[in-house]
Amino acid sequence: MTLSFIYLEMQYGDGGSIASLYVMAGVYIMAGLAHFIKPAFYTRIIPPYLPYALVLVYVSGVAEIILGVCLLFSTIRSIAAWGIMIMLIAFLPVHLYMIRSDRFKKIPSWVLWARLFLQAGLIYWAYQFV
Repeated sequence: MTLSFIYLEMQYGDGGSIASLYVMAGVYIMAGLAHFIKPAFYTRIIPPYLPYALVLVYVSGVAEIILGVCLLFSTIRSIAAWGIMIMLIAFLPVHLYMIRSDRFKKIPSWVLWARLFLQAGLIYWAYQFV
C-alpha cells in the first residue's frame, strides 16, 4: 500500500487535486482529534433521543481520524471517501436538531442553516475522491 503523498501527481483522474486531498485528510483528522480534546462541546449538540452521547462523540471522532488517514492511501481512498459521505449524512440529525432546538438560540439561525448546507458541500468534496 503506497501513500499517495509519495507521488508528485497533481491530479487523480477526474477527482480533486493532491492539495485538496491533503486538506480534506487534515480536516477530518483534526476534527476527529477535537472530539477527544473537547468532548463536552460535541456531547451538547447530540440530540437527546440518541443514547450514549459521549460514546457517539468518541466513535465519530475515531471514524473521522481513520477515514482522514485512509484518504492518504490510494488503494483505499475511494472507500474512505464513501465512508466520509456516509458519515456526513449520519451527522444530519445533529444539524437538524441544532436548527430546531431552543438550546442553540444564541447561534444565529443563518449560521445553523449554513452548517446544514455546508454538509452538502463536504459530501461533494468527498465525492471527488471516489
